[in-house]
Amino acid sequence: MTVPFNITLRGLWIGASVSLALTSLACTEEKAKVVPKPTPKPTEVNAEARDYAQYTELVWGDEFEAGALDQTKWTYELGGGGWGNNELQAYTNSNENAFLTGGNLVIEAKKQQSGTNPYTSARLITKGKQSFTFGRIDVRAKLPKGKGVWPAIWMLGSNIDQVGWPVCGEIDIMELRGSQPNKVLSTMHFGNSVADHRYKSSADQVLASGTYADDFHIFSVVRSQDQIRFFLDGRQYYTFTPSDASPYPFNNPFFMILNLAIGGDFDGNPDAGTQFPQQMTVDYVRFYQYK
Repeated sequence: MTVPFNITLRGLWIGASVSLALTSLACTEEKAKVVPKPTPKPTEVNAEARDYAQYTELVWGDEFEAGALDQTKWTYELGGGGWGNNELQAYTNSNENAFLTGGNLVIEAKKQQSGTNPYTSARLITKGKQSFTFGRIDVRAKLPKGKGVWPAIWMLGSNIDQVGWPVCGEIDIMELRGSQPNKVLSTMHFGNSVADHRYKSSADQVLASGTYADDFHIFSVVRSQDQIRFFLDGRQYYTFTPSDASPYPFNNPFFMILNLAIGGDFDGNPDAGTQFPQQMTVDYVRFYQYK
């Protein structure tokens, strides 16, 4: 930010008047100059990295305890066509595919024809309603399992309509291949164009026993200036910085996405053993900052 330096006509007129007055009085005293102070550069809230537990101020959240989805916070993203990954579902705004029950959000994928798509599901976004920059996001969720089932908790740069993907950046907080239901991972996507798309992933986070369909887990991302950290149930497992990406769009505002895809490039298509309906159950989404 440049320091503002304004010389107004009014200031010149005052200066001329003072000069004439001093001349007429034959006074040799010189008036002291007033030097404007530099304007301090604003500091982005929560830009400094802090410990996970220091993010205690709840800034935004959804506990999913109302009778219906809060559409002041979420928008249904609709349609099929593969979504760039050869996926098989059509996303709808039907209460069969996204509904609240028992204080939870349930995103349900059904084996149900919709146009040319053999499955239906839901994809919920905060785009245009809530963006997030620095702070900690927690999502407590229980995940589905089965070949070709692809739940995701992720974020896209809020400037995607202006610069496109992957220039806007993508933060995959959690993805799971339904054929490997005891493993999740996090991935960062970036690049100068679609042709220049690059990504970098964490190691798989493997449960000691059971699967992510057995119980709820807390998937977290902590974003700071030039640093992103990923946590599972409060335990850090991955850090991403500008040394991992150039360009680095991850200091910008991002919006949230919750969805359950079926089929596609990530885990292939369902097989005869994949049961339907499939559900991703979300207990809450919370965004914290520190004081």
